[in-house]
Amino acid sequence: QVQLVESGGGLVQPGGSLRLSCAASGSILSIAPMGWYRQAPGKQRELVAAITYGGRANYADFVKGRFTISRDNAMVYLQMNSLKPEDTAVYYCNARITYGLGNSRDYWGQGTQVTVSS
Repeated sequence: QVQLVESGGGLVQPGGSLRLSCAASGSILSIAPMGWYRQAPGKQRELVAAITYGGRANYADFVKGRFTISRDNAMVYLQMNSLKPEDTAVYYCNARITYGLGNSRDYWGQGTQVTVSS
């Protein structure tokens, strides 16, 4: 059984930093793009950043220059600096995983809360 487990959320003051981690585990053959999404109350889930197997990253405009995504095998990280109150949301890890006998699908983590407040 494949699963994604996030960690690293919490409460931080504006201007502070947090690092999110996501670990993929199970009968994994390969992992293609991995990414982070977020969903604030009353809003749709939106892409924050994504990274290919080869390490090519892309970012939403609202986090460029502040957030950095990286990956290492079955782990993906999101370093968040200069956090703003509007970054408050539940952050979800996402990955396109090939598993078992060669099937592929998107998996989601359970989400981790990030709250930016003084």
